[in-house]
Amino acid sequence: MFDPRGSVREVGVGESVRAAGCTVLHVDMDAFFASVEVRRHPELAGTPVIVGGVGNRGVVTSATYEARRYGVHAAMPTARALRLCPTATVLPGDMALYSEVSRAVMALFRSITPLVEPLGLDEAFLDVAGAGRRLGDAAQIGEYIRARVVDEQGITCSVGVAGTKFVAKLASTRAKPDGMLVVRPPEVMGFLHPLPVSALWGVGPKTEETLLRLGLRTVGDLAHVPAQTLQRALGAAAGTHLHELAWGRDPRRVVPDEPERSTGAEETFATDVDDPVVVHRELLRLAERTAGRLRSTGSLARTVSIKVRFADFATITRSRTLGAPTDVGQELYDTARALYDALGLDRARIRLVGVRAERLVEAGSAPRQLELGAREHGRREAELAADRAARRFGAGAVRPATLLRRAGSPGPAGR
Repeated sequence: MFDPRGSVREVGVGESVRAAGCTVLHVDMDAFFASVEVRRHPELAGTPVIVGGVGNRGVVTSATYEARRYGVHAAMPTARALRLCPTATVLPGDMALYSEVSRAVMALFRSITPLVEPLGLDEAFLDVAGAGRRLGDAAQIGEYIRARVVDEQGITCSVGVAGTKFVAKLASTRAKPDGMLVVRPPEVMGFLHPLPVSALWGVGPKTEETLLRLGLRTVGDLAHVPAQTLQRALGAAAGTHLHELAWGRDPRRVVPDEPERSTGAEETFATDVDDPVVVHRELLRLAERTAGRLRSTGSLARTVSIKVRFADFATITRSRTLGAPTDVGQELYDTARALYDALGLDRARIRLVGVRAERLVEAGSAPRQLELGAREHGRREAELAADRAARRFGAGAVRPATLLRRAGSPGPAGR
């Protein structure tokens, strides 16, 4: 429970603390990818572990707290992370495994309440107002979740308990790692106002710089500035938003997860690429991967977009709406390649490319357009057969001949 005098302590299972006015939980897995890897490699427990790409372009995806003590954090180049922590073990990551653990954790959440709003694979908001009679108050439910996650998955999570989503998320961050923090409504101001302004949602580096120039260093400083002053400095919407948050006002409800509206894949090249043949081949590989994800979820894409990042990190995107929704890799690729070729790049050096399927619809709800003279069994049937082969023999068992790259040719970083 939060102590307004500034101390933080866990709420134990045996304590009779009531989380009065608290119905929202934010549950966040601790160093999720790295923790799952340590579970798989128990000999690494208590040591610095980094999950991420290797090579010059590799970046850190996750790191254990033992590695974080050296300053390692997500999105840091792996090479720099190893300079900070040379004893760290670097593992390439296994998204299939992480997704499997995530599904099990989310299923646990949904066994407690149907009001679960995931935020990626490793965190979610829960509204537990309807679960109190069965499982106790929000604090007791938080401890129940923490115990179940450890028991069933062998990893830990941190829980924030509050009356709003905003405060619950801040509380779970404060409780890390492997803790729980309850902030009841009367305690919100004592919890919020000492925090730096950067803790507020919507305060990035530029906004923080503006606030600091105004002499506003803490949330409490900001809260006591008239809303009109913030609106003049930041704009009407941003000023109003931050003023409300500074007083702990967040009316948003926990919204159960909606069907994913987009999916995609992107890769960073090991070295900058200026050969369109290499870029086309990578677009094909990403389109095939994206189409496989669509088919696995029973979705079709109405729009295809591409992302291109140049050597100087400048990034552009382009998109095109299809005549009919699809889950066929060749159709995604044809559109992605056309979008790329239309850019008219003259040997520009490219760092990253991505393909994304957007405006998704359920496959069963979208009529399929028949083409005059089309064969009875076409490209989609071939790709479905490749899916079956992949499930039996492993990913990549069947792939376009173009993707059988010769040794030594450019490819994605860490591959």
